[in-house]
Amino acid sequence: MKKILFLILSTFIFLLTFSGLSFAATTMSQEGQYIFNSLGFYLGGVLVAFMAAGFCMLESGLVTTKSVSTIAAKNIGKFAICSIVFFLVGYNLAYDIPKGGYIGSFSIWTDTSNTETGYSGYSDWFYQTMFVCATASIVSGAVAERIKIWPFFIFSAVMAGFIYPVSMGWQWGGGWLSTAGFSDFAGSTLVHACGGSAALAGVIVLGAREGRFGRKGEKKSMVPFAASSIPLVTLGTFLLWFGWFGFNGFSQLAMGTFDDVNAIAKIAVNTHLAGAAGVVTGAALTRLIGGKTDIIMMLNGALAGLVAITAEPLTPTPITAMLIGSIGAVIMYYGTKFLEHLRLDDVVGAIPVHLFAGIFGTLVVPFTNKATSFGTQLLGVSSVCAFSFVFSYALFKLMKETTGLRISQAAEKLGTDKAEVGVVAYSIRD
Repeated sequence: MKKILFLILSTFIFLLTFSGLSFAATTMSQEGQYIFNSLGFYLGGVLVAFMAAGFCMLESGLVTTKSVSTIAAKNIGKFAICSIVFFLVGYNLAYDIPKGGYIGSFSIWTDTSNTETGYSGYSDWFYQTMFVCATASIVSGAVAERIKIWPFFIFSAVMAGFIYPVSMGWQWGGGWLSTAGFSDFAGSTLVHACGGSAALAGVIVLGAREGRFGRKGEKKSMVPFAASSIPLVTLGTFLLWFGWFGFNGFSQLAMGTFDDVNAIAKIAVNTHLAGAAGVVTGAALTRLIGGKTDIIMMLNGALAGLVAITAEPLTPTPITAMLIGSIGAVIMYYGTKFLEHLRLDDVVGAIPVHLFAGIFGTLVVPFTNKATSFGTQLLGVSSVCAFSFVFSYALFKLMKETTGLRISQAAEKLGTDKAEVGVVAYSIRD
């Protein structure tokens, strides 16, 4: 215990000494702010990286037992591909945009760190890369159990190298939406609705899993498919929830002043309460409407609440944050029923969680942030969603007509684990 206390005290003294902060000072030196801002990017990046594990666990738990290994392969492959592509072209496509422009440059990212920028370029690249990985993960869950692995990898590369960087740069890169006054603090639209729009395109082009809505031409309600593991889905939701503290909190993009640290703390409170309200709303709705407390709706209620608060987690009061999270969960619930009515097979509920709740969260920003307007928010939502949907739809259709997009009926019956990755589960007797 003494060694631990000595280590903590030594670390504190080191930070005080080398950051230029004294007990009497009110503001750190420029170098000190550089250190703490870079540390914020790093810590935020690590937390958001955990969301990749959350998406993987969530998706693995919601698919049938015949597809679990394939989901793992898709998620680790996507994580690696998106990172490489974002380094080679995506980052500069997003952040090298002329002020008020539409697109950056097709060039490899290079570090330009100095104390004048206020943070390490390496830490910024690391943090931003985790966001594009999250965007592609949204699509993965929606199209699970019938898309081929390599076409999905191709899609992930295009998402990381073009679709996401271009539309994200319109706002966060200083592009035309930024100059128009659009506001999306941490990405309800730029990340979540962008990914949800692409997921909608993929679900439409692919069609439903075999037997999901009965035989073709039959007017049959949705056929429940047994999830492989509800505890795994719950673990994935918790990992995503924890990662959201980095996703939203460190989108403050600074940690070197009193105001910045206080903002990060308030964002964490609002984010947490919005997710909590989403859980309670999902539980209450399903109990009141169906007579049973639906665990999946509770889990997706949490995610919908978290998505909804992401557009503006700083300016609302905690009570308002809970209201936003609760409404996000209601939208998710009825959005799920709407997709089922349209016979669209979204395996994990990515579209109602990320697209519908993301749009709602972005449109309500003017209620707490007077610096923007409903018209500007609607312009941003429409532009990003349309861009992502159109390009994703075109890409999915192109692959469907050329390389092939969906596994065969025989492979689907066999299971993607055997058909796509060659994994065979043997029992003890075998």
